[in-house]
Amino acid sequence: MPELTRRGFLAALSAAGAARALPPALARLPARRILTLVRDKATGGLRAVDRLVP
Repeated sequence: MPELTRRGFLAALSAAGAARALPPALARLPARRILTLVRDKATGGLRAVDRLVP
């Protein structure tokens, strides 16, 4: 089994969650997607946050 870092684990977890959550979200009424870049203090970099706004 590959060794995961904390950052890799969080990325894999969010990808798996998005794969489960996106298909039902896409079947709903049309919504705007808002992509926001936020500063992540833990990693010292930027992180993308995607929101659906009805």
